[in-house]
Amino acid sequence: MQLALGTGAVVIVVLVWELLRPTAARSLARARQSWRLRRLALASTRYDPGRERRAEQRARELLRSCVDQRDWEMYRDLGFLRVPGGLGDAVAGEGGEGAGEYDYAYLIYPHKPIVAYVPQTGELLNEYCVAFPDHSKPYGSARLPHSDDVLAKWMALRADERRLVGEANMHLPGRQIDPERVRRDLLRLARWERQRDGSPRAERAPLDGRPGNVRAA
Repeated sequence: MQLALGTGAVVIVVLVWELLRPTAARSLARARQSWRLRRLALASTRYDPGRERRAEQRARELLRSCVDQRDWEMYRDLGFLRVPGGLGDAVAGEGGEGAGEYDYAYLIYPHKPIVAYVPQTGELLNEYCVAFPDHSKPYGSARLPHSDDVLAKWMALRADERRLVGEANMHLPGRQIDPERVRRDLLRLARWERQRDGSPRAERAPLDGRPGNVRAA
């Protein structure tokens, strides 16, 4: 009796397995395929420590090809760019060699607000916060390479200054960038210009140490 029951149980197990085997095989195949796809996805997005360095090098080459020689040397030597304000109006020069006097100007830093100031006095006016996310695939990022960020701001100011400052978040000087740092950079810029071409124009920092009044650009 027990032998008959045991044999019957074995037969039932074999029948059930034969019925379930195709479904199990398909499930296993799907699992293997899903695992392979996950491995490929991870391999394609694995962090490459040299990617950011290569991206910045390409960004610097692009910036150099877009700005004039003087502006490129300014960025290379000082780490920021100056853009005259009111480029849509009658401003002498193009912000590079032979630029004339202008009422206000901007300093462009990588991944920091654009700073407006008065070249003749060094008075700081406003900070304009703008962002240009990196939507490139397959990575993408909230930040462009440093030089791409500078180039994007430079192009936006020259193409449509009013729109950029109108849409940016405007703050008093010192909200994100230390005013003393900006004043030191203005002094560095003045020395750089004198050493480079003997320019008589020197952009001075305020003597009273105050940020200056807000003035819409």
